[in-house]
Amino acid sequence: MSSSGTTPRGPVGRIVHELEESMIALLLGLMTVVTFVNVVMRYGFNSQLIWGLEVTLILFAWLVLFGISYGFKVVSHLGVDALINIVPKPVRKAMGIIAAVACLAYAFLLLKGAWDYWAPFAGLDATSGRWFPTGFENSRDQAWYETEQVPIPFAKDWLEANFNLGEEYEKMPRFIPYVILPFGMALMLFRIAQATVRLIRGDIDCLIVSHEAEDAVEEAGRELNKEAR
Repeated sequence: MSSSGTTPRGPVGRIVHELEESMIALLLGLMTVVTFVNVVMRYGFNSQLIWGLEVTLILFAWLVLFGISYGFKVVSHLGVDALINIVPKPVRKAMGIIAAVACLAYAFLLLKGAWDYWAPFAGLDATSGRWFPTGFENSRDQAWYETEQVPIPFAKDWLEANFNLGEEYEKMPRFIPYVILPFGMALMLFRIAQATVRLIRGDIDCLIVSHEAEDAVEEAGRELNKEAR
């Protein structure tokens, strides 16, 4: 039994896994490209992409929120395992399940908060209830809020007609980059639920990366040193 990453099962699982990894790689690549182009323009041509910094911040936020759920999926989040490594396996499994249930509850609260924050920017209603949603309540429409500098690359007329009562957007509305908040929290909740099922089945023994990963890194380092010699 291992607490290391997971191997996708079936064609659908492999496709989803590849899509997630491709999205993370795309976000990281776009961040690098935008930053590189901005640096070249600034120091080489005394110019800049006026929206470059804001786009980089948005891409970084998307990368982090995608990465959180992916980390739960492949069991790569860091943690302190000093206690769970000295207890018997049945106790370790029980502790892992308790931790997973706590993570599920926390992720659910994050999802509610993310929706309640994002919904008004899209002209939707936030949920009622302080801790758990009990329905929906009227929220002040904030769909007219825009980003600082990011232009709208496409579907400008459709966005204005459906989200801004036909009023013109000068910049990209905020609900577009902010949509990663509810989406990322929903994906994280789903991945934690999957990890909880794997814990119960015995496929993994904890939600954090164990010393097996450290041993693998050390072994890879030794192999590289041997090749260098």
